[in-house]
Amino acid sequence: GSGVNMAKENWPLALVALLSAILASMLGRGMLRLIPIFCGIIVGYLTASLFGLIDFKPVIEAPWFAFPQFVKPSLSWEAVIFMIPVTIAPVIEHIGDVYAINEVTGKDFVKDPGLHRTMLGDGLACIVAGLIGGPPVTTYSEVTGAISLTKITDPAGIIFSVFGKVSALLKSIPAAVLGGIMLLLFGTIAAVGINSLIQNRTNLGDTRNLIIVSLILTFGIGGAAIEFGGFTMAGIGLSA
Repeated sequence: GSGVNMAKENWPLALVALLSAILASMLGRGMLRLIPIFCGIIVGYLTASLFGLIDFKPVIEAPWFAFPQFVKPSLSWEAVIFMIPVTIAPVIEHIGDVYAINEVTGKDFVKDPGLHRTMLGDGLACIVAGLIGGPPVTTYSEVTGAISLTKITDPAGIIFSVFGKVSALLKSIPAAVLGGIMLLLFGTIAAVGINSLIQNRTNLGDTRNLIIVSLILTFGIGGAAIEFGGFTMAGIGLSA
């Protein structure tokens, strides 16, 4: 996955970040145990800076306050036609993410507010993003893993995005550091899914269940992709 590809840039640095997050999660006490991801990133960042792997120039040059660049969108029917089949994957991912976040938070968002409302919110967010010239938005599986590990669920954190120095500082984090952390996040998502199977006492001795789980894992984790011209189906979409 993308986490492995990012970690490949510097495996020692990625492992420093990963091990720091694991140790903070398992051995940390109090506040430290609640922020293992940040611990991993901070230790990885400090390690990278000691070895001169970070360019601080963009941070120095960045403005203190910076708002997103809004642009007028243009209509392209070719893009619309291309995106219609692509929407299948995020729709399926959205449903999976809502069920996964149920497990993490101990709440049932499928019932309250309901999948029809979470889907509507996702769709409206995409429309608003498109109208101001931004990219489409969707639920993001890694966030489920991050919430599981950090226990932080408050969306108010988005306010940090308007601080230019903070954004530039985050962008200066080496890809390998983030890759090491993502290895833990992606794994956590899979573990949440397995835990859901266990809690619901899914019988994996049943041939049908075994085949379903096996194919989802091999297609999803194995990196399989099916291509039709310029359209590619892979990962979560292909697994589903």
